[in-house]
Amino acid sequence: MNVLLTSCGLETKTIEQAFIDMLPKSSSEIAAMFIPTAANSPDAIDVLPKCLNDLVKCGIRREHIFVYDLHDELENNIRDTFDVVYLCGGSPDYLLKRINENKFRTRLSDFIAADGIVVGVSAGSIIFANNMPDNLGLLKCMLDVHCADEIREKPGYYELDRKERIKLGNKQAISFDQNNMVIFE
Repeated sequence: MNVLLTSCGLETKTIEQAFIDMLPKSSSEIAAMFIPTAANSPDAIDVLPKCLNDLVKCGIRREHIFVYDLHDELENNIRDTFDVVYLCGGSPDYLLKRINENKFRTRLSDFIAADGIVVGVSAGSIIFANNMPDNLGLLKCMLDVHCADEIREKPGYYELDRKERIKLGNKQAISFDQNNMVIFE
């Protein structure tokens, strides 16, 4: 499964490299869908350029990045058009509401099942955890993001069906390896 859940995006060279290693072709050929929908507050909006730069600094060409706000229904299957879906931070409740109302949930699940690459940032990660009803169900536990270093999760392999809350630091990410989740820095 090519899903990378983060607090702050491609914050470190290790997280950036994990993302690049998921890419099925040269980064200059990648088509990405950038979803800023969760950014519905001034603080979250201020971070959007940094999030967009996460993709650009990995070599994805700006003209290959499609900004999609989840307010109009897409006509095409996202797997036929995009290699990457990048879900920005902000309000997880609002983001999940838009995903469910716009029937994007099924498209995103199908995209993941077809080995599409998904990067979640903050709220874009929380929607996959058990923090809210009707979440995207990837994690059985709750997920806290932006946790202080002294309480962040220890890097390592964890059972996918883990029930204990995960406390993810700003320079950490979760990836998936068969039946495990891998927390790394």
